[in-house]
Amino acid sequence: MSPRTLRQQEGRAGLALISPTLVITLVVVVLPLLWAIMLAFQDVRLINIRRAGLFGRYTLENFVYVVSEPGFWTSLVNTLVYTVAGSALSIAIGLVAALALRDRFRGRTLVRASILIPYVAPVVAVAFLWETMLNPQYGIVNTWLREPIAFLTQARGEFLGVQVPVALLTVIAFEAWRYFPFAFLFILARLQALPAELDEAAVVDGATPTQRFRYVILPQLWRIIALLSVLRFVFTFTKFDDVYLLTGGGAGTEVVSVRVYNFLTARDDIGASAAQAIVLAVFLVVFLTFYLRFFGGGGDERGGK
Repeated sequence: MSPRTLRQQEGRAGLALISPTLVITLVVVVLPLLWAIMLAFQDVRLINIRRAGLFGRYTLENFVYVVSEPGFWTSLVNTLVYTVAGSALSIAIGLVAALALRDRFRGRTLVRASILIPYVAPVVAVAFLWETMLNPQYGIVNTWLREPIAFLTQARGEFLGVQVPVALLTVIAFEAWRYFPFAFLFILARLQALPAELDEAAVVDGATPTQRFRYVILPQLWRIIALLSVLRFVFTFTKFDDVYLLTGGGAGTEVVSVRVYNFLTARDDIGASAAQAIVLAVFLVVFLTFYLRFFGGGGDERGGK
């Protein structure tokens, strides 16, 4: 059998093996994406969606309407603040938890398993729990405060003489609390794979715990932290259920995904909601391109060769 024939057989076998995945991806991802793009360029509402088709009248009116509509840029800023702050906090808390539970102690397995509860619990249940805890009338959190605070319905509040977005900070805190176990798992797995000799050598050399973390542990974690940053950014940027269940997008917490939902359900404007979704996707593509361009290159660790 000639090498060319063998390569052809291997190519056919590989194509046969991945063809189910390709078909599923085409049906579940590609076709709905193309349909959403087509709707974004047509004047489609719920009442006339049956007349929408491949050969409809294409226009940029939806994008002009979406960008010029009051509240769009505010929701985009809210999305960026919510995404960056929530992702950073979740990774930071996950890092602290992973470092705290790295060494052996009695009950470590139980503690590690309990940390995963916020991540694996149903979002409806934990959102209801937070709503109950933060209720200004009977919530347990407000019993510790001098004056009750409507954490989920108050857009602005004064703290140390500074006006702060109360509801937005609350949903950011919820985001960090709910998804820090995701970062915890990644970072803990990397910590368990670190050579013990590095830490032992630093201890022998008299390095303090802070120096060991800064010069021995942290350089080994830059890759996983960078990966977590891009994953959490993508997941949080398109997050809908957490914000909607807590505040419904009110009190200054409207993000673009909630705005897409409101356009789709409250206004029945399918074309405008699809256009906003496309704008959201474009921002994500720009971010991923920037990330892959500047942080996705070679090097074993930060500054590595």
